Amino acid sequence: MWDNAQPLAMSLEQKGQLEAWVRAPTTPQKIALRSQICLLAHEGKGNRQIARQLGTSRPTVLLWRARFADAGVPGLEHEPARKPSSQRLDEELIKKIVDSTLQTTPPDATHWSTRTLGRHLGVSHMTVARVWDSHGLQPHRVRRFKLSRDKQFVEKLTDVVGLYLNPPDKALVLCVDEKSQIQALDRTQPGLPMKRGRCGTMTHDYLRHGTTSLFAALNVLDGTVIGSCFDRHRHEEFLKFLRQLDRQTPEGMNLHLIVDNYSTHKHPRVKQWIKRHKRFHLHFIPTSSSWLNLVERWFSEITRKRIRRGVFKSVKDLIQAIESYIKMNNQNPKPFVWTKRVEEILQKVNHCKAATVTAH
Repeated sequence: MWDNAQPLAMSLEQKGQLEAWVRAPTTPQKIALRSQICLLAHEGKGNRQIARQLGTSRPTVLLWRARFADAGVPGLEHEPARKPSSQRLDEELIKKIVDSTLQTTPPDATHWSTRTLGRHLGVSHMTVARVWDSHGLQPHRVRRFKLSRDKQFVEKLTDVVGLYLNPPDKALVLCVDEKSQIQALDRTQPGLPMKRGRCGTMTHDYLRHGTTSLFAALNVLDGTVIGSCFDRHRHEEFLKFLRQLDRQTPEGMNLHLIVDNYSTHKHPRVKQWIKRHKRFHLHFIPTSSSWLNLVERWFSEITRKRIRRGVFKSVKDLIQAIESYIKMNNQNPKPFVWTKRVEEILQKVNHCKAATVTAH
């Protein structure tokens, strides 16, 4: 297919240097390969034969033959200078792509993709992707946020964080909330177990067998949980759970309950019960601030580990699974340690407010 190349000319001194590099165990592999290419080319072997013998490509052989012919032995020690990329974009096109991404939207969508913007501007989608990557643009992604509008935000935040960082003596701090409408889901077909090279499988559709609501109280000090499941989550069930906390906690200790602003927690009958039981103290987190209640962190754990991928033939099976998880959790509890101070949280909230007000 190709004519054999002429033997590569080199002096005895050059040949000796290349052979020394090939023999030396400390020679970098790329230098040794280049030396072998030139030595075989000096023997008169064809470029294709050299490439096959050394397990490399014919263009590589041609490159280093030419480098040796031009610069001699020193030419093998350095990479060839790269030519300016033919794909380099002009500044005007880059600005056009960035401005279109930030300031416009397609008529049939909320954001551009690389292909839709590429077609719109008459460039390839890879060109758009390179510009997005270099400018840190990701139109397909969005981050969610929620700012509390509670007029007593600072007071409630200070109260709750104070309980986390400096709890009162001879008292328990409990994070209390409900995880409502937990569904007992059964799959329509049995899945396949996980094996090497394949993850486990589950059908996308399911059968509903009813729901339950989990009331839980997380002990901030040691991570233990008191929980019960009820059919509904009204103030009647909340009162039953408060009585359970009264029975299952040491007598004589004050109980500081961190709760959200759900109407059940502020029902008149609940307020009356709290007044009669002096050791109970309710601390309300600010509105739209569920992240401040540590039991939400525990709810995410039980959802991820036990509920989401569980298969339950009935509500009874679901409740048994929840109670079993609570029992195992309490045998080896791990508390969630709060570390953020009020000043740090307010600084972040104010930064978020400033950013959103400026943007809108």
